[in-house]
Amino acid sequence: MIPKDTVDKIIETARVEEVVGDFITLKKRGANLLGLCPFHGEKSPSFTVSPSKGIYKCFGCGKAGNSVNFIMEHESLSYPEALRYLAAKYNIEIVEKEITPEEKAQITEKESLYIVTNYAQKYFTDNLWNTDEGKSIGLSYFRERGFTDEIIKKFQLGFSFEDRKAFSKAAIAAAYKPEYLVKTGLSILSDKHVEGTPITINDIFDRYTGRVIFPIHNGTGKVIGFGGRILNSDKKFAKYINSPQTDIYDKSKVLYGLFFAKKQITQEDNCYLVEGYTDVTSMHQAGIENVVASSGTSLTVDQIRLIHRFTKNIIILYDGDVAGIKASFRGIDLILEEGMNVKVLLFPDGDDPDSFSKKVSGDDLKAFIKKNSLDFIKFKTNLLFEEARHEPVKKAALVKDIIESIAIVPDSITRNEYISECSHILQVDEQTLVFQVKATRDKKIAKKNFQPEQHAVEQQNISENTNQEVKDDLQKLLDADLNPFAEQEKNLVRLLLHYGTHLIDITHIDENNETISSEVSVAEFMLHELEQDELSFVDSTYELFLYEFKMQMHKQVIPNADYFVKHRNPQLAQITINLISSNDQLSEKWKSKHNIMVAHETDNIKKTINHDLFIYKEKRLQKLLREEKEKLRTASSDDEIQNILISVQKLDLLKSRANKLLGRTII
Repeated sequence: MIPKDTVDKIIETARVEEVVGDFITLKKRGANLLGLCPFHGEKSPSFTVSPSKGIYKCFGCGKAGNSVNFIMEHESLSYPEALRYLAAKYNIEIVEKEITPEEKAQITEKESLYIVTNYAQKYFTDNLWNTDEGKSIGLSYFRERGFTDEIIKKFQLGFSFEDRKAFSKAAIAAAYKPEYLVKTGLSILSDKHVEGTPITINDIFDRYTGRVIFPIHNGTGKVIGFGGRILNSDKKFAKYINSPQTDIYDKSKVLYGLFFAKKQITQEDNCYLVEGYTDVTSMHQAGIENVVASSGTSLTVDQIRLIHRFTKNIIILYDGDVAGIKASFRGIDLILEEGMNVKVLLFPDGDDPDSFSKKVSGDDLKAFIKKNSLDFIKFKTNLLFEEARHEPVKKAALVKDIIESIAIVPDSITRNEYISECSHILQVDEQTLVFQVKATRDKKIAKKNFQPEQHAVEQQNISENTNQEVKDDLQKLLDADLNPFAEQEKNLVRLLLHYGTHLIDITHIDENNETISSEVSVAEFMLHELEQDELSFVDSTYELFLYEFKMQMHKQVIPNADYFVKHRNPQLAQITINLISSNDQLSEKWKSKHNIMVAHETDNIKKTINHDLFIYKEKRLQKLLREEKEKLRTASSDDEIQNILISVQKLDLLKSRANKLLGRTII
């Protein structure tokens, strides 16, 4: 268990702009920073970071929180795991209190998988440098390929022995559970294993036998998977094998080398995309670090969005294989659809980024890329036009293909530039292309927006086929039925967060029947009024806010927004940020221009608090009254009727007081 003072130190040290900046590119926008949200796909930035408040908020998807919440959400970690991650980042020592068996049981399986992959990386790396087999086979291979020891160590490259059980035996001997070796994909479960029985060393064997190893890191530098290259020429075995899909490794959402490249991608505002592990390592050795690889998989939208967090400019480096280039066109269309700028570079025949970078100096490589990179649409048009120039049917198909690519580009100015360029290359009337691109875009938009006719919502179930906006509206209706006071309770919490410490004057009658005035905080006043009428919030989350206020006030402290922003409950933190953030406030310039005076609730906090609080109380008491009167219809005894009547009388008096106070400006 992490002590509270250590937690406070971690939260204070981990500046939100630094933590978030490790994952996305942030640009200054007034007092805040702006970037593309890492939690949902977007082309225009709506993700805002406030260094002064220590919070982030996306006005697109609504995600919000502090630095700890960000790591929890982005890395799918628990609260303690996120704290440990940040402590490691900022070199803060954690001296944990001894945890109970129950707390030990709460350590997640995902954390166990990370521990296993970390062990495996160290094991393979140690094999490479410190064993005769590793040095004579693995290290010799890397050096023959021209890799320096510095690059080999930087990427934590390794070697797996020929012995089919070497790793599994070592891991089990080091007290790692066989089931986690299987779940990480490092070991393979034999067909001989009897389902339902414990896994033993006899049931498993190594996945990466006799291969050099390329560890795969996530965006924070944790090892999540591996790639292994065979060193013999036996065609019975695959040249490369990769980790299977696991709870910590999804190849469609990972780019090899991104952890080592993201800083340089941001500085260069450009990313090079290559195919394999050695392409990345060779480019780094040549001094070009803003490079990542899709590791042989077809490019996915998730991978594109990973790059888009850091830059909107991408250059794809090809090895000159025309068939392979054509096969990649669909992936490049996905890049265009995400609003990115795409260029293409062809290396001379027989060369790829790995081999070419070994033939020239780093400066010559950079100059070659700069000189020979072509805009993708222009490149694609030129490449295909050479094949279709003299064949009308092929040319018509080419024009249609190019139109499809141009039509998915979001920016209209860029589309028009492409149309003009392609009109010249294809020798097609520009207006014809304009018309066809518009028609294609209209068709795509219509198809995207089309929703099948929705059936009535039954038993409060919201159809999965309903678009998100309709879902949200339906959910609001359902929530309103369950708790018609949710919006009012939300507003009262907002007032507590904003003005809880503000002092207001109240008047009341003392035991001598004299009217006296006193000064109390807004938080004291509101909580006293709710307790006086025995009212708690209906919404469990907003009731949790009240509970936190009460607990802190018993310690003679009135919690402010900052207390909840740093709260270990991410839901409270996110709701707090939503309540203290506003994306639709009228600008002072706009109000001045139109000579509009807008009353602020701060102009008379007391009046605002009185009005909103007693409106809420009156409605709650009115509902409770109706419920009590309904009970009279089914009451079965005189005692029960008498108790209900007493309750009704009490509620009536409280409701009358609320109504009376609503007509006064002070109490």
